[in-house]
Amino acid sequence: MEVYYRQLETFPELRQGQVALHAATSLRMAAPEAARAGMTRIPVVVHVVYNTASENITATQIKSQIAVLNRDFRAKNPDRSKVPTPWAGLIADTRVEFFLAATGPDGKPTKGITRTKTTRTSFGSDDSVKASASGGADPWSTDRYLNIWVCRLAGNLLGYAQFPGGPAETDGVVILNTAFGTKGTVQAPFNRGRTCTHEVGHWLNLRHIWADTEDCSGTDYVDDTPNCAGPNYNKPIFPHITCTNGPNGDMFMNYMDYVDDDSMFFFTTQQVMRMQTAL
Repeated sequence: MEVYYRQLETFPELRQGQVALHAATSLRMAAPEAARAGMTRIPVVVHVVYNTASENITATQIKSQIAVLNRDFRAKNPDRSKVPTPWAGLIADTRVEFFLAATGPDGKPTKGITRTKTTRTSFGSDDSVKASASGGADPWSTDRYLNIWVCRLAGNLLGYAQFPGGPAETDGVVILNTAFGTKGTVQAPFNRGRTCTHEVGHWLNLRHIWADTEDCSGTDYVDDTPNCAGPNYNKPIFPHITCTNGPNGDMFMNYMDYVDDDSMFFFTTQQVMRMQTAL
């Protein structure tokens, strides 16, 4: 959200685009029969930006993250069975799949992975990892690929994303290298690839379920996610009640909360509608 608010002030087109997208989403929510049909397959390029050898993560680790995205976004993750009974009927397939790009911007074959050695020991949320001029890697065409940058992030940052309509040159997702995928250098409790699932949710216009307010006044613009007072962390016990949202309480096991990777399991029907409208 820090990135979002900064871009609202520095990139006027984002504010205009978000207003238009919000209006379109409201219409779609009111007429679900108009839902976007079919499957969407999104080519991905992963930009590995590394300073040390351990930060130069393997292709195996990268592919393990793509596999997580496909399970989570297609609602094929086995742990979805842990969604509490009151919300089990809301588990939804986004009908979105991801694959490492096979053709690069130049039309030549690619493995969908770039590797950039940097003198930087870490990056922040200022988008500097997204440009070679600041020690990172330039994006591929953001109207053709989902760009994911994987690097060491400072300040306990797991990742961040850009909402739809932001500047083309910074469009995409950034993920901490030890929270990317399920193999290699990943570290618990962020070792199941859910940081990337969460951030790609933002990239497709999902908000945090607590609406980034901590006084019960906000909204994530999705009616089937109960309002809650703030982010949840670690491994909450169901039900956790805030904002008079009993008896079921916070939907902390939703991908758009801040719980550990092994405690988040699903997107809801209306979250999927919101993502489909963004597409």
